[in-house]
Amino acid sequence: MKPIFFSIVCLLLTACVTTQPEPDVFDVAVAAISAAESVGGDEFAPVEMRFAREKLASAQLAMEKQKYSVVVYLVEEAEINAELAIEKSRTAKSRRKVNELRKSNEELEASLRETFGDEFE
Repeated sequence: MKPIFFSIVCLLLTACVTTQPEPDVFDVAVAAISAAESVGGDEFAPVEMRFAREKLASAQLAMEKQKYSVVVYLVEEAEINAELAIEKSRTAKSRRKVNELRKSNEELEASLRETFGDEFE
């Protein structure tokens, strides 16, 4: 009975040990932050960019302190914040383009009304 109990306890303890993440665990988050920078994340989503960088720095610090269970979580948060910055940047650029087109349409409409008067509908 004791050997079985001892084996079960050892097995459970082994299952609870956190292993060191692969060194490339940071690569996806770094790539996401770079992608966000390239689409204007610093301009259009500065808060999300700051969060992404802070989470990545925290993950690197946790890796140095061998707090491996936290590393993966922080890296994933950094990636998520960078992806949010990418989407917010794309949305802001699209919104800007729509506003430019709306303004252009209003100017064109005003020009046509000047030319054709009330006949233009």
